[in-house]
Amino acid sequence: MNTHTLKKILIANRGEIACRIMRSAKQMGLTTVAVYSDVDKHAQHVKMADEAYHIGPAPSKDSYLVTDKILQVAKNSGADCIHPGYGFLSENSEFAKACEANNIAFIGPLASSIEAMGSKTRAKEIMAEANVPLVPGYYGDNQDPAFLQSEAEKIGYPVLIKAAFGGGGKGMRVVEQAKDFMSALEGAQREAIAGFGNDLVLLERYVNQPRHVEVQVFADNHGNCVYLGDRDCSLQRRHQKVIEEAPAPGLSDTLRKEMGEAAVRCALAINYRGAGTVEFLLCGDEFFFMEMNTRLQVEHPVTEMVTGVDLVNWQINIAAGDTLPLTQSDIQLQGHSFEARIYAEDPSNDFIPCSGVIESLNTPLNSEFVRIDTGIAQGDEISPYYDPMIAKLIVHDDNREQALGRLRQALGEFHLAGFSTNIGFLSNLANHPTFNQGAPSTHFIAEQGDSLVAVDSALLQSSELIGAFAYLCSLNNEQAQQSNGSPWQQLNGFNLNSPRIINVPFKDLQLSAIKTSEGFNITHNNTVFNLQGTVIKGVCTVFIDGNKHIAHVSHCNDAITVMNKALQINLELINKHYISSHESDALPLAAPLNGTVVKHLVNVGSTISKGDPVVIIEAMKMEYTLNAPHDGILQSYCFGEGELVSHGALLAIVEDTTQQEGV
Repeated sequence: MNTHTLKKILIANRGEIACRIMRSAKQMGLTTVAVYSDVDKHAQHVKMADEAYHIGPAPSKDSYLVTDKILQVAKNSGADCIHPGYGFLSENSEFAKACEANNIAFIGPLASSIEAMGSKTRAKEIMAEANVPLVPGYYGDNQDPAFLQSEAEKIGYPVLIKAAFGGGGKGMRVVEQAKDFMSALEGAQREAIAGFGNDLVLLERYVNQPRHVEVQVFADNHGNCVYLGDRDCSLQRRHQKVIEEAPAPGLSDTLRKEMGEAAVRCALAINYRGAGTVEFLLCGDEFFFMEMNTRLQVEHPVTEMVTGVDLVNWQINIAAGDTLPLTQSDIQLQGHSFEARIYAEDPSNDFIPCSGVIESLNTPLNSEFVRIDTGIAQGDEISPYYDPMIAKLIVHDDNREQALGRLRQALGEFHLAGFSTNIGFLSNLANHPTFNQGAPSTHFIAEQGDSLVAVDSALLQSSELIGAFAYLCSLNNEQAQQSNGSPWQQLNGFNLNSPRIINVPFKDLQLSAIKTSEGFNITHNNTVFNLQGTVIKGVCTVFIDGNKHIAHVSHCNDAITVMNKALQINLELINKHYISSHESDALPLAAPLNGTVVKHLVNVGSTISKGDPVVIIEAMKMEYTLNAPHDGILQSYCFGEGELVSHGALLAIVEDTTQQEGV
């Protein structure tokens, strides 16, 4: 392949990865081109790009996944290369072929390499030929449900069903018992079709207590291939990575070298080009090939932090025909790095994805120790159409212990208001003694249950007091402006007899206060606390009984959000308008978020029992099954399959027969 200079790059993606690619491209002197859907018109990647082009409606199937639209923008803008980022078209071999056919450099591997690894069944065959250990399973093309169930019996339960063309935990189900196999298969296939356009699945023995360790490889067009260390991605929730680190802790030099060399063999076996990741299950000193991701990984920054290599820079140069700038012996790892994925989701409500406007955003400062990859800013709206990951917090230091300390500190400084996030959950993980000792298994989060979403009672109390103080300060300021100094309308304690008691109108929280000369005495759970301090531009600096606290506060939409260390609480005011007095009754069959109705599970008129699955909705690339709130008869569905629904919308009506029986 001849070397040529690339001058104009189109990023066929959105959000944080589009912004991250643009940063490297701009440093290299390339002109950057963004594409955007209807809801992304004001997104940060659009603002950052030199040029931006509209490509369609919000659903990705009508915009970011439409090859013809992306290619037409490339032609119209004069882009000579396309970077697909991750997700969307990044592992679409037809898209890679189309780029080549239109004389546009695809910043990624050859289409043949994507095809080889795109099918997990074919990938297993190639790995077997390369003498890479495989987990026992079925990787064939026979997709007859009865046949697959018989294969599951041969493998032995528990069995893992995986979308053959999938990734990211989508199209994946763990089946513990034979009776659950068929429903799990149907669910995995539905997610596979929705996410990847192909419902082919494979079966594997579900390995107990493994670690997920992956190796970053990089190859050029001249036969060179290197590995840039490894990463541990064992902290996962529902097969989705949460915190990653590099290098993987606890590996001997011999094992690390064996895994790296096996990953290089994988890449060479498919004539690979560019950045790729080979994922392994690690069980003690044994490792088994899982899959190869033929793209840049979400967690690539931790590799960059410990190697000092800009992987996007390498990708662009390799696509232009350059040779690898380093040999294997040149690559040395320095220190330790963690990445925490920050999601718009509610850990207290089964991690359901959230959407809304970012009312307030304060993040740690970027430094040699802290890096933030994001595509959001204060005032941006997070839509329900895309993955809920909104930022990546990356830290680095000389060793694992110090880097983990950096992570804990940075999580406590990442403050966002407008909707729930998983920052508190991440902080609990980062502070867990088991994780502090080293990387646990991929089952660790599931085994901890609700403990990882628990809230420290002292921190919660101080946060509630800070919220009350912020409310009282804002009320005092508003009344001072409106009263022209009238002593009858102040919160300064002026009255004829006794101090005036001010009720703080938080929903489900009884708080009262008395204004003092220097602050407020606030009663919380029958205990009086003295608070003195200031609230300036959303920063609350307050002394609670003499102890100093600093937190961010945001007052918006009849609620006050307090961001105190890694805890975020939303204190609703009682004057907020509620949708319906029956909202709680309808909740079990109301849409928990904006999404699409995927499947009606019960025929109208059928008798159902409490807890029976009734309807499935899909949102942010994941399925959610809603169950019957009580025994009864399904009267009707409120939305048809394929229809869009809004958060809170009633999806089905179940006549309550238990009340009739008691009459």
